[in-house]
Amino acid sequence: MAERLKVACAVICEATEVWVIARRVCTFDTYPIQSRVLRFEGEPASPQGKRAIERGFGLQLVYKESGVFVAATSRCFLSMPLDAALVQLADLEYTDVELMIHETDGHMKPSEVLADFDRVATICRQTHRLTLTSFSVEIEEPNEELYYRQFAACCKLAKATKVVTITVRASELGTPFNAEIERLREMSAIAAHTGVRVGLLTEAGRMTQDPDTAAVLCDNVKGLGITLDPSHYIYGPQAGANYDNLMKYVYHVRLRDTNKTALQVRVGQGEIEYGRLVNQLTKARYDRALCVDVAPLPDVEQLAEMRKMRLLLESLL
Repeated sequence: MAERLKVACAVICEATEVWVIARRVCTFDTYPIQSRVLRFEGEPASPQGKRAIERGFGLQLVYKESGVFVAATSRCFLSMPLDAALVQLADLEYTDVELMIHETDGHMKPSEVLADFDRVATICRQTHRLTLTSFSVEIEEPNEELYYRQFAACCKLAKATKVVTITVRASELGTPFNAEIERLREMSAIAAHTGVRVGLLTEAGRMTQDPDTAAVLCDNVKGLGITLDPSHYIYGPQAGANYDNLMKYVYHVRLRDTNKTALQVRVGQGEIEYGRLVNQLTKARYDRALCVDVAPLPDVEQLAEMRKMRLLLESLL
């Protein structure tokens, strides 16, 4: 079956005249195939070509135009083991996930990726039909050489699992600007060698706290983009800041409901204008994930919040 699907992939690529991306249900290099309904980006060159492929390989092909989609971070269920968290997200009908590779509060550690790459790569391929859409990487290694080696290993893992974007945090406020530029240039260069791009997280207390500074960092580091978390421009020291200038740099988006008194509130009680945000991203030709990053709140049903957030975002797409 695996060999047959590889042949089917080549035929489909030729029929659609685009490089086919199997997302949503399965990929051609992950076996066993979970479904005989394969979903692809792109349109077939002709109805006859689509029917011929379906008849020849016994598959139903569902073509879907590329565009923005809804995902979730594995941190939404941080208290669970990774396997259980992925099952929970799949049960909530999420199809894509951002994996948190953090040394202290993630489902994997950058030091583990470097020390036992093959084992970690195998785990990352067992995603219960979810597609890995991005990585969040937080390295705490004080040794500079080991720091970049761990990051390079995470980039290698991204390439092996077909992840395009890695999110990293900016340095804390007070860090010399030139030192931060050098760090980000080195990381962007490492990522570029594996075909991965780096998104710098917008975050209070960090150098991306100010939207203008975040834009300057991107302008001074080739290939660097932004992982936009608008909550930090609604709550905190930069509450009310205009971040429209960041739209052209956005590689990835994280979302939760926020108001001026709390970083996270129940869905529907916040001040984020999701419709306006989606329109701005569309104008900037953003075509990746809107990633739900909702932490459990006391006395709030987490599953219900996750479901409401997904339905809200999908209604806007």
